Amino acid sequence: MDVHVRDLRYFVAVAEELSFTRAARERLFISQPALSKQIRQLESSLRVKLFERDKRTVVLTPAGHDLLPRARALVEEWDNTRRALVLAAAGPEPALRVGFQTRIGRGLIPSVTERMAELLPGWRLQFRQVPWNDPTAGLRDGEVDVAVAWLPVPDSGELSWRVVANEDRWVALPRRHRLAAHAEVAFAELADEPFIALPADAGPLRDFWLALDHRSRPARVVAEAATSDEVFEAVGSGLGVVLVSAGNAEANPLDDVVYRPVTGLSPSSLAVVWRTGDQRPAVRVFVEACASCLCRAPAAGA
Repeated sequence: MDVHVRDLRYFVAVAEELSFTRAARERLFISQPALSKQIRQLESSLRVKLFERDKRTVVLTPAGHDLLPRARALVEEWDNTRRALVLAAAGPEPALRVGFQTRIGRGLIPSVTERMAELLPGWRLQFRQVPWNDPTAGLRDGEVDVAVAWLPVPDSGELSWRVVANEDRWVALPRRHRLAAHAEVAFAELADEPFIALPADAGPLRDFWLALDHRSRPARVVAEAATSDEVFEAVGSGLGVVLVSAGNAEANPLDDVVYRPVTGLSPSSLAVVWRTGDQRPAVRVFVEACASCLCRAPAAGA
């Protein structure tokens, strides 16, 4: 059976971290059992044991040591190949691919487009919506060049970012919800509500929009949604509630959903994100244009 590049990527993460837990949570944003299963399948396909592991330690076997530099090279070559193919498919007109997971709105894109036309004539923006299963909004696999994304994003050193807006968290409620008549809602009143969650692969971003750091007990998750359209469909049908940014509440008016400010929560941060080390002028112009348009918060980065 042929080995998938994804499995090699998983192997490299575990080999570099020497921890299934850290690799799963901090590098790959998948569950530890899912990662362990993929590594076992890789070992089965290769018919070698790659790790010696017990409850406390993980070490590479001789076969694992031999595979590591080869796996790194294969993953890097595939990433470079994929980026080259995407650029070739774009044709002769230079384009910057922008990833997003929720509606960007906020007047950002017209301002950025105008600024890029001024500084980089001939360039255009291509927008790609990426499901929340990918916490890098398309950057990890080279699907996009930059992204406008909510923090947190993976903090492994592979990505850099700049905060362009801080917004309060609101709640999206079914229109007939018992709290819909309130002008604002204390988070304590939402603690036991059924929540629509991002996929488990979203990692810390899922935790943030469930406000786990403000809870004394686990969230009551009744469904998962991979896109914003799925989220609002679930809320509108009465299945549950979800936290959203103030700007996204304004950008998504719906007949069967109401939005209310939530007290007792820290704000959310919207950032422009790029691959660390990508110094192309188009990337720098996009970042600076986003910052000058929306920046209401200090710069931050990995």
